Amino acid sequence: MRFDELKLSAALLQAVADEGYEKATPIQEMAIPAALEGRDLLGCAQTGTGKTAAFALPILQRLSAAGELRGRRKIRALILTPTRELAAQVADNFVRYGARTSIRTVVLFGGVSQVPQVEGLQRGADVVVATPGRLLDLIQQGHVDLSGVEVFVLDEADRMLDMGFIHDIRRVASHVPRKRQTLFFSATLPEDIRTLAADLLNDPIRVAVDPPASTVELIEQAVCFVEKGDKLGLLQHLLSVPELRRVLVFARTKHGSDKVVKLLKREGVGAQAIHGNKSQGARTRALDGFKTGGTRILVATDIAARGLDVEDIDLVVNFDLPHEPEVYVHRIGRTGRAGDRGTAISFCAEEEREDLAAIERLIGMHLVRVSEHPFRSPVPPPPVTVLKGRERPRGQGSPQQPPPQRGSAPGRGHRRGPRRADGTSAARR
Repeated sequence: MRFDELKLSAALLQAVADEGYEKATPIQEMAIPAALEGRDLLGCAQTGTGKTAAFALPILQRLSAAGELRGRRKIRALILTPTRELAAQVADNFVRYGARTSIRTVVLFGGVSQVPQVEGLQRGADVVVATPGRLLDLIQQGHVDLSGVEVFVLDEADRMLDMGFIHDIRRVASHVPRKRQTLFFSATLPEDIRTLAADLLNDPIRVAVDPPASTVELIEQAVCFVEKGDKLGLLQHLLSVPELRRVLVFARTKHGSDKVVKLLKREGVGAQAIHGNKSQGARTRALDGFKTGGTRILVATDIAARGLDVEDIDLVVNFDLPHEPEVYVHRIGRTGRAGDRGTAISFCAEEEREDLAAIERLIGMHLVRVSEHPFRSPVPPPPVTVLKGRERPRGQGSPQQPPPQRGSAPGRGHRRGPRRADGTSAARR
């Protein structure tokens, strides 16, 4: 569907065209008309599917319809996000999409001085994009008044609950008028998310473009069984492929991510870590280096990487398997975005095999078992059994398929198409 079929204003259509977007993604096709009608919305879609534009464009249209406002501006739209990086990304999208309107956007997050953020609020803001902690701090200090909010958005709601923000979300909601439009977006819909949605939403329209725990079909998914002490050696083996220009590695803990970076640097492999203990400046520099190609390998924890939007990630490596199987879906969704191909390889030590089994039950398929690598575990891999009628991911080779070899980097050679409204390139449909 073209954007001009979605009843958006001329200013927004021009902004979309300026960004080079041609067709709306499925979540945008379903969410934008409902949001424009003022309905509450429960949206479920994978990361990288264009969720930001799905709520940003209707909000900008609603707020700009009132015309040029005089006097002190009230905050009319509030978007809550789980991480600083996602808050900055969402705010940037609001600025770009609203470039031909008079709407002002301010972003609020911790880890940096609040002074510039307070100054932005004092100049007047129609849209505030914020992380819960900094927002509540500024409310307590009297810098934020949410009594005029007309649209309340929870973005990546499942991750906010994973990070323990449930009480903060309810505290923020208590400051927002009960008569409002609420847009609720989540990549997964576990029971606690459905409970929260029932409390915050009023007769919502539900839109979903993929099953909550599905994984992108274009992502080649494999697992290497390896002893815990050999994981670094296996990682170096994978990184010896020069065609892998941008690799995202997930570690379970902050200490673990720093340790991986330290050991890689000791072996002459350049890498940077990004996690919650890093200052905002350090996180921004590491992320910018990764985006521009100055940093080839980024080692991240789940909290820091949520909302990370980087094009052309060749390989996602699960150095540690997550304990929560839903997290696996989020991790591998950082590659193979918006129609491109990607590769995800997981390292599984003997003590992580229960985590692997939980992941495979959730996604309804087995990861390709890689046996041809120099660090394979002496413990035989678990047997492959039928899961929901499929023995391995569709489109992949045999369970003996090795990791990518030199000269055959994954995800290369595919044609790139027009840009979609999630800010990534899309294969032509």
